[in-house]
Amino acid sequence: MRILVIEDDQETAAYLVKALKEAGHIADLARDGEAGFAMASSESYDVLVVDRMLPKRDGLSVISELRGNGDRTPVLILSALGQVDDRVKGLRSGGDDYLAKPYAFSELLARIEVLARRNTPAEADTRYRVGDLELDRLSRHVSRDGETIFLQPREFRLLEYLMKNAGTVVTRTMLLENVWDYHFDPQTNVIDVHISRLRGKIDKNFDRQLLHTVRGAGYVIRDDA
Repeated sequence: MRILVIEDDQETAAYLVKALKEAGHIADLARDGEAGFAMASSESYDVLVVDRMLPKRDGLSVISELRGNGDRTPVLILSALGQVDDRVKGLRSGGDDYLAKPYAFSELLARIEVLARRNTPAEADTRYRVGDLELDRLSRHVSRDGETIFLQPREFRLLEYLMKNAGTVVTRTMLLENVWDYHFDPQTNVIDVHISRLRGKIDKNFDRQLLHTVRGAGYVIRDDA
């Protein structure tokens, strides 16, 4: 998932973004309400995590205007204000869920996953299949020919993107922007290393190759059987 965190507290923001990335997600950060509104309006996100008390513009006004503009992206509100009236006001402003501080990251992550699941229109968008290779986005389960394949979070995101675009050649730039969230080429072999590891898990010990390198272009996952 791609998640936008709008949080002004430096320590909290750094912790959230790091934890979300370790959980296998892309996490962008805005440190004030104006920046958060601009990013939410111009980019596509699966979930917004919005602190209620923000500089320049408070979180509830950000959410209200997004809703007024027709943006239906699920929103989880974070706030030190946890009374019933506070939660009701947050939900009525357009928030989909409300989590009072302090909170456990495991609960925050579970709530994000629930919001994303509610926003998924069809089962076809949550499961991908190429030949006998299957990936379930929600359970994060991968298998080939009925055999479970265990992937690291970045490997899962890489495979998810490749399978989402099955049959289409994806370039290094596309992978950097959508899997690593880099908007520049860091001139490292990070993609080659992860492709090699992924190929060793999904192709090695199976009767045919699904992950192919297209010389001079990029990579494609397809079943040539």
